[in-house]
Amino acid sequence: MNDLHAWLSQQHHGLRTFRIFQQKLETLGRDDPEQRGLCRLLSGLVGSYVETFDEAPLPVEVADGAYHRLLTLVASIDLKGDTSRRLADINRVATCELWQ
Repeated sequence: MNDLHAWLSQQHHGLRTFRIFQQKLETLGRDDPEQRGLCRLLSGLVGSYVETFDEAPLPVEVADGAYHRLLTLVASIDLKGDTSRRLADINRVATCELWQ
């Protein structure tokens, strides 16, 4: 996740960034099967955001907020944590909403 966070922190807050982030999650999940569930949850979170605003006006405040929430969420994930930490990370991702 450190690589994803570093990449994400240097991107614009537009929908294209979120789509590319989904592609990166797909690659990570494929290359590291232990992270597949977490990657799928993150991808679903990002995907619902993209679907909501695809072809629709995206207010700058919403885009900024969603981008910063995703950046903070990714920074908080510890892929090397013990079982309880990983479960807490998964639950946090599962209950996160990027824009509402």
